[in-house]
Amino acid sequence: MAKRKDIAVIGYGETKVTLRGGRTSYELAAEVLDQILAQTGIDKNRIDGLAIAETMSETSNPFWPVYMCEVLGLSPAWTQVNGLGGASGSGAIARAAAAIRDGMCETVFVVASDAQSTGSHYPEQGAWRHEFLYPVGLRGPVGSFGLLTQRYRHQFGLKDEALAKLAVTQRKHALMNPNACDKLRVPITEEDYLKSKYVSYPLRMLDSVMVCDGANGVLVTSTENAKKLGAKKMIHPIGYGEITNYKGADQLADITESGFMVAGPKALKQAEMTPKDIRMIMPYDDFLIAILLTLEHIGFCGRGEGSDFILNTDLSYKGKLPLNTSGGQISAGQPGLAGGGLNLVEGVRQMFGEAGERQVSDPRNCMVTGIGGIPYGRNWAVSNVLILEQS
Repeated sequence: MAKRKDIAVIGYGETKVTLRGGRTSYELAAEVLDQILAQTGIDKNRIDGLAIAETMSETSNPFWPVYMCEVLGLSPAWTQVNGLGGASGSGAIARAAAAIRDGMCETVFVVASDAQSTGSHYPEQGAWRHEFLYPVGLRGPVGSFGLLTQRYRHQFGLKDEALAKLAVTQRKHALMNPNACDKLRVPITEEDYLKSKYVSYPLRMLDSVMVCDGANGVLVTSTENAKKLGAKKMIHPIGYGEITNYKGADQLADITESGFMVAGPKALKQAEMTPKDIRMIMPYDDFLIAILLTLEHIGFCGRGEGSDFILNTDLSYKGKLPLNTSGGQISAGQPGLAGGGLNLVEGVRQMFGEAGERQVSDPRNCMVTGIGGIPYGRNWAVSNVLILEQS
């Protein structure tokens, strides 16, 4: 598919990320919608589509999107529930674009909202199959990513100082982000990273996200309609790739290989770009090793070259390849299954030129990646790549 700019993102919103904030997913989503309506000046009744991410805190509710419509006062002609984990936000933009092109709706509110740290005593709602994984010693995603990190270290070698650089770079960005979780807005050094305790060897505490509460969203419509609505700013999704259960049937799959090896080239081809054309990247970052693998698999560097690429590249907001300029989930906090939307919204904010003191110069385009699920003996279950470009 050739690059198209017939779809536009015309607004965004994000709550502050909080730890056990006490608000429901509905309240958080309502704040995001209020921000978008205030930012764009659009009448809420013009929104006729809803694309909503699954959530840890409300997934037991089979009418989650229906009740959300009631709370928000929306009556959409098209509704989509996305169960792609941290890939849901970018995936929702692709699905909203398809629905708009097919005439099913005109303007879509894409939202992710989760109050996981405030939610029930069993917030994972079956997302992690304890009966299969506890017997082999894997206690949640931390165990799986520890295994993945150890395997990568064995195959390619892993420089701890590269992960330390990522941790410090993202934390510096979070210190400039007023929406980052207050508990994480504390400076750290590379030495702090190296001294942080192991949680699943060789995974350290500072490799990992902290589960929080929060919500984020964007408003998507056709470029033609955006102009009719008088949109002040707009950016365009020009490339998208997605794959689920990559090599899932391969009983001897290499767990250091992810679906980004498929989704990345597809998105770049649609956008008529190479990795060298990408101005900034907002990779999904539940664990730091995921960033390193993402960079390798999409083609920013070769397999096994991630450590050196990170050490030799300025990834700060002032640098050659600005990365997760809001702090990412690791330093801003992971608002449950709304975590993927945190980096998506930051990309939109940067391209709108509204990132304040951490504003990237010439934010002409942005790559956003998403990850969903982590099975045993495989890499993550969902990989997607979205490329956004200014008008």
